[in-house]
This record gives sequence, C-alpha cells and structure tokens, in this order.
Amino acid sequence: MKQFDYLVLGSGIAGLTFALKVAPYGQVAIVTKKGRAESNTNYAQGGIASVTSKEDSFELHVRDTLTAGAGLCKENVVRTIVEEGPARIEELIQLGMRFTEREIPSEPGGRELDLGREGGHSKRRILHAKDVTGREIETALLTAVAAQPNIRIFEDHVAIDLITSQKLGYVGENRCLGAYVLDKKRSRVETFAAPVTLLATGGCGKVYLYTTNPDIATGDGVAMAYRAGAAVANMEFVQFHPTCLYHPRAKSFLISEAVRGEGGVLKTLDGREFMDAVHPLKSLAPRDIVARAIDSQMKKTGSPHVLLDITHKPARFIIDHFPNIYQTCLKYGIDITKEPIPVVPAAHYQCGGVVTNVDGETEIPGLYAVGETACTGLHGANRLASNSLLEALVCAHRAAGRVTSQSLPRADYAIPHWQSGSATDADELVVVAHNWEEIRRLMWDYVGIVRTNKRLQRALSRLLNLQQEIHEYYWNFTVTSDLLELRNIATVAELIVRCALLRPESRGLNYNLDFPQLNPDWAQRDSLLRMIP
Repeated sequence: MKQFDYLVLGSGIAGLTFALKVAPYGQVAIVTKKGRAESNTNYAQGGIASVTSKEDSFELHVRDTLTAGAGLCKENVVRTIVEEGPARIEELIQLGMRFTEREIPSEPGGRELDLGREGGHSKRRILHAKDVTGREIETALLTAVAAQPNIRIFEDHVAIDLITSQKLGYVGENRCLGAYVLDKKRSRVETFAAPVTLLATGGCGKVYLYTTNPDIATGDGVAMAYRAGAAVANMEFVQFHPTCLYHPRAKSFLISEAVRGEGGVLKTLDGREFMDAVHPLKSLAPRDIVARAIDSQMKKTGSPHVLLDITHKPARFIIDHFPNIYQTCLKYGIDITKEPIPVVPAAHYQCGGVVTNVDGETEIPGLYAVGETACTGLHGANRLASNSLLEALVCAHRAAGRVTSQSLPRADYAIPHWQSGSATDADELVVVAHNWEEIRRLMWDYVGIVRTNKRLQRALSRLLNLQQEIHEYYWNFTVTSDLLELRNIATVAELIVRCALLRPESRGLNYNLDFPQLNPDWAQRDSLLRMIP
C-alpha cells in the first residue's frame, strides 16, 4: 500500500496548483494517466479571463458570466471566483508564468498585458501567452512541482475506483480513503491510501466522436465519484466549441475563439457571413449560439463544414498573434493569412460534473473535486470563454486552504489489496474498440448540439445494453487502461443522457426540439443524479 496525506488524481492546472499549496503540510501523490504534461490544460489555447484592466470591472465580468450561464449560475460562486482571480493570477506570474505583453502607445518603452477578447465578453480581459497559454501554464507549474520534495508524480497510472469506507462495509459516515490505481507499465493494481483525495481529472470530451479534447478526456473523475455515491449534476450541458479544424489528418485541433476575438468572421462555403442575422455580437456570440448556427448552416446546405476567415487582417498580425494555429494549419496545406479556415463544432467542455461547493468539497468527506470535473455553479448552462482556467486556479487554492486549515483525519480502516479473482487476460480486444466507437458515434448522432426526447431515449436504451456487456467484460478479464476508459465513458454518456431527459426545456447548451423554450420552474434548478446503491 502507498500511504500519502494528499492524493491528487490528474496533472492539469487544478491538480498541480492544489499539490503545490498542500505540499508544505504533508506528502502528496499526483497520479496521472500518461506523461505529467498530458492534460486538458496543456491544450488550452485561449487564456485566462480575469479583470486586470482599468476599463474593466468585477461587475462586468460577473454580468457576462451570468448572461452566458443562461440563468443557472450561482451568483455567489461567480462573484467569489471573479473577485479572487487577479490574486491567483499574480501567484502564477510569481511562479514564472509569462503572459504576452504589448507596448503602451502613450508611454515609450512602457509595457502592459496584451488582453484578448472572446465570445460573450464585453471587455478585453483574456490573459494569454500567444496561442499556447495552457502549455506555458503547465510548464510553469510542473517546474515548481519538480522543486517540491514532498510531491511524487506517478506517470502512466490510471485510477480504477475510489476506495470508500461504505464500500469496505464500515458503518457510519461514508469517507473517501483513497483509490485503486493501475500501474500500466507493470500491469499491476496498487492501493493509494490518503485521508484527502482530489479529483482533477478534467472533462469527458472523448465521449463524443468529434472533440477538441486529448485522448485522456474520458470523464474518469465524474464516473468514479458517481460510483462512490457522490452527487453529479448538469451533465447535459456539454459545450461544443464552434471552431475545430476540419481536415482528415487533423485530430482534435482547436481553432481558438481568440481568432474571432481579433476579427475572424464565420462564413458559408460560398463566402456569405451568416452570424449577422443570428445575434447582435455576430461571430462573437456565446458559444452555444454560434455552435447551433454552424450546425444549422451545415444541415441546410449539406456542407461538411463552414469557414472562419481572418484574411482581411495583415499577415504579420495573424502570425504574431496565432503562431501555433498558423503553423499547424500550414502543415495541413492551409495558409490562414491567405485563405479561410475550414471549421466544424466539436465537443469541448463539460459544464456539469461532481457537485461541489466553491472550496471543492463533495458530499463525501475526504473527497474533493476541482476544475472541469467539478460542478461549482460557476458556468451554469454555458461556460463563458476562458473562465475554466480561472475556476481551476481559484477553487484549487480554496480547496487547499480548506484541507490545510484542519487536521487530517486518522481513521483506522483496513484497506484490502485489489483482488483480481479468476479474471484472465482479455482475448478479444476488438470488443473494447468496437464498443468505444459505438458509444462515441451514438452520442454524436443522438445527444449532440440539437436533441429530441426520442433520440435521447434511443441513446439510453443502447447505452444500457452496452453497459451490460462492458460490466461482464470488466469482471471477467484483467483490467487494462482501455477497458477502464471504456467503462467510464459509458457511465458518463449515461449521465449526460439522463440529465438531458430530466430537463424539460432548452437552456444554454441543452437545446431540445421537444421543449424549445425556457421553463421558469427550472431556472436555478440543477439536474441532479445519485447512484442508487
């Protein structure tokens, strides 16, 4: 058994920030599925939304967040995260994070943060590092973690399930005691015990056939927390990013919203601008509106994609602002300084998740969740662009403050080692691959940008059949990372469908043709699910 004071599942901005802040108080284990830098954070292009300009204000940022959230945000949570953001960003800068700056025209030699603007924001408030912000944040945090002797990182380790006192048969309060974890390289299951476990595993983009997320985004934290008995909410609100590069060889490459923030315009294949008739903010409308408009255009015309055109800007401006996007598109034969970018919507961000307060606490003592895994109430029915890294920073800080302000519980629980029983090595790996593909395709076809109850019921029926097959496979064969991820995406897919069926309205990212209007009874009401024991 591996015994730690703090167990962190995930190595993105949320997990690393928490680990750094609790390291002075005890021994920390960071468990990560692949390499330590492989996280959703690492792929974040846009930046962090925060009030740092004199022309901006907390009130404006709060208002923009509430507007995007379509009546489902928790205003007290929004205010807390918005108001505490600047201090957390200053800490990130102190760790070595360098945001892009620009010269101040009125002050020769003077420099200031180069603030970007994205959809739904009334002011420029996006701090960024060119168009590779996430990669730079990840680098700064990992460098700081490497200097901490109290932190150990376990790469190529996949969490299987949370260990709880209830599951072990203990009476009384149900506590989280750690997790069973698969060491992929040794094909061995290890027991990680800790009085505090933090889920920072990111979202579930790989539940869908087309996504901007990396392969690791299989909803592991949500699935494990749900199986452990924690409440999950608002999983129907899956944000589809409007602009993912459409190219047969480009896998999951996001075209940042900042491109539209700097003047990029959405057009049909024949060059007609179509967002003017949809929303006053045109191509900078909130993401749910833009994604639905693109989806509508594609269905009307039968075209496989639309175009994002920024060629009216000087070539040097485009290359300076978006070097990574420029180079990547050029690799696929698209010069974005001379021709528009083919784009399609793709699953991008999970607005629901494990129910927590703003300090990351779940219903289960000892279990915390931060970042995309958690549902704090910040995002409501639709996330405002670049609020996600902000939430991860602030809530990780608050969670660390919460757990270090109290003494760690030292309960005497005998935790058994993992038992494989009579399980054998799988002889039909094609079953895992086939089920994985079937789930992702049926979610794309039936539970996408536009839904109906009939499609949702069909999806649920198929998912339940697939889950039975996966359940039998899980208990009959030795666990592998592919099987664990398949099990998790099947669970999360079911949660998305069940939450969508609970909500009798169209709000934010949940657009249901059977209920096209807002239902006032469901304002400020979560779609809440708990696993029935």
